[in-house]
Amino acid sequence: MTTEQETAPVASTVVDQLTTFLALIRSSAVKFDPRYILKVFRELTSIRRSIKADDLISLINSVYPPSYPTVEYLIGALTPFSNGTHVIIRNNDQSYSVSSNGNNSEMDVDTDGLAVEEDSDEVLPEIDIFIHLLVQIFLHDLGETKALHTFNRHVIKALKSYNKRTLDYIQAKVWYYVFRSSELANDLINIRVELMNALRTATLRHDTETRASVITLLLRDYILTNDINQAYNLVEKTEFPNEATNSVVARYYYYLARIQTIQLDYSSANECVITAIRKCPQTKNALGFLQSATKLQILIQLLTGEIPELSSFDDPLLAKSLRPYSTVTKAVRLGDLTIFNDSLETFGEHLKKDNNYNLVLRLRQNVIKTGIRIISLSYKRISLKDICIKLHLDSELTAEYIVAKAIKDGVVDATINHTKGYMESDEVCYVYSTTSPQEEFDRRIKFCMQLHNDSVKAMRYPMNEDRRDVDADTQAREREQELLQFLQEEDF
Repeated sequence: MTTEQETAPVASTVVDQLTTFLALIRSSAVKFDPRYILKVFRELTSIRRSIKADDLISLINSVYPPSYPTVEYLIGALTPFSNGTHVIIRNNDQSYSVSSNGNNSEMDVDTDGLAVEEDSDEVLPEIDIFIHLLVQIFLHDLGETKALHTFNRHVIKALKSYNKRTLDYIQAKVWYYVFRSSELANDLINIRVELMNALRTATLRHDTETRASVITLLLRDYILTNDINQAYNLVEKTEFPNEATNSVVARYYYYLARIQTIQLDYSSANECVITAIRKCPQTKNALGFLQSATKLQILIQLLTGEIPELSSFDDPLLAKSLRPYSTVTKAVRLGDLTIFNDSLETFGEHLKKDNNYNLVLRLRQNVIKTGIRIISLSYKRISLKDICIKLHLDSELTAEYIVAKAIKDGVVDATINHTKGYMESDEVCYVYSTTSPQEEFDRRIKFCMQLHNDSVKAMRYPMNEDRRDVDADTQAREREQELLQFLQEEDF
């Protein structure tokens, strides 16, 4: 048995699966129910690596009429990667296939009417854009960045030609791959205009998923080009729809946490990154996002003066990628500049690849402050010269400035004797005599209440006939109670 014969059944299975997807999308368009499209996206993940160019060409030829304007560039984008027949010419009586070697042969064409209506040359917009999405996914998985970037110009024109609410979820995916090709082609500035136009259109049409997806793509664009002020203005002037899918919401909160971290708003950033991790899909495909969000959360905790729990580094799925951050955490916990500098030299390239190198550099002051705090707890009185030696600082004057800054920031409770050159620690106060426990308790209560509210919003209660009867009975009893109360008042 040859290789072609072995792979033929697989290709047929893929084409049948794609045809089933088109039927589901048609049902979604007719019934105005997006759950069919979401089911398609879930099942597409498992077969996307098995899709070949010939499968997509067969699907295009079975769906589109021969004179449809999009057929030419759809097949043109797939032809360089095709091994078999790639063009089908239809006449009134018979169909001919033109193969790559130029030979013509008669064949049967099976059209099931999923997309092409009888006596009509129109194709459902949902199916048309979904086939564009399949071509995008194929070129992206193949690593053909230039071909994908060129093909996306036609995709943008196709998106602008339709105005239907049922395209919302498909458009969101399409815009993701449009931006992804621009990112790989290093064309982040020019794509902003199209994204802004898409955001305005989606807002006017109330396309929730597309609007949420485009906002996250714009934030990523600004972050990659270091336009943090523009990203912050976008967050301030737009309202993100929380009704979007969890994967888009997770990305939005991750980008928002990164923006707030760069702007030194660590408390808000910590809440956002926790929300991003909580809403992250619990699948293997989301492992990369979970790693990035966990790394950012560790840095935010270190920047706020907290030490992450050691169990955060024990996860077998995250342990290898978190090695540099474990070393940095150890340096901050011990207040040792030597370990901190060694970790920067050893894992500097890894941190730059994660775009976290500049955030790690901010931790140098935290390392010094931690060292000063450990010294203040260990010694009642210590000279500035000894502090300089223990923290590996340049001079006693530098040590005095750093200790004074730590005292001003409330890191340590101590005083500096400039004449004799030493630091004297104050007595440790009783923590329960302050408002710190109350503030921590209030923060935890707010988090639990927010979690409860989000859980209630996520519930879905289908309205059935029994429910309507119960509501009607309740309203009748309320009217009866009002009438009795009115009669009693009249008697008085």
